[in-house]
Amino acid sequence: MKNGMAARQLLQLPKPTALPPMPTIPSTLPQPTLPPLPSAAGAIPTIPSLPAIPTMPTIPSMPKVSLPPLPSGFPTMPSIPGLTPAGPGN
Repeated sequence: MKNGMAARQLLQLPKPTALPPMPTIPSTLPQPTLPPLPSAAGAIPTIPSLPAIPTMPTIPSMPKVSLPPLPSGFPTMPSIPGLTPAGPGN
């Protein structure tokens, strides 16, 4: 009921008048002037030269040394059962 009353009141309101015309914008607008850019040569700071990195000294080559054979009576390490590596026959 209230919706019908509100709709009837809206219909009884005077019709809105047309909007006033928009103002015209002149076609020749003044162009903004920008300040000149600074010269690139004066704006780039110079980087100081870095000291030279010293080279690594050469390491002399070592002669290849072979170990002498073990004495015949030298004891061997005992093997732990279950932890021995499987050989080609196992």
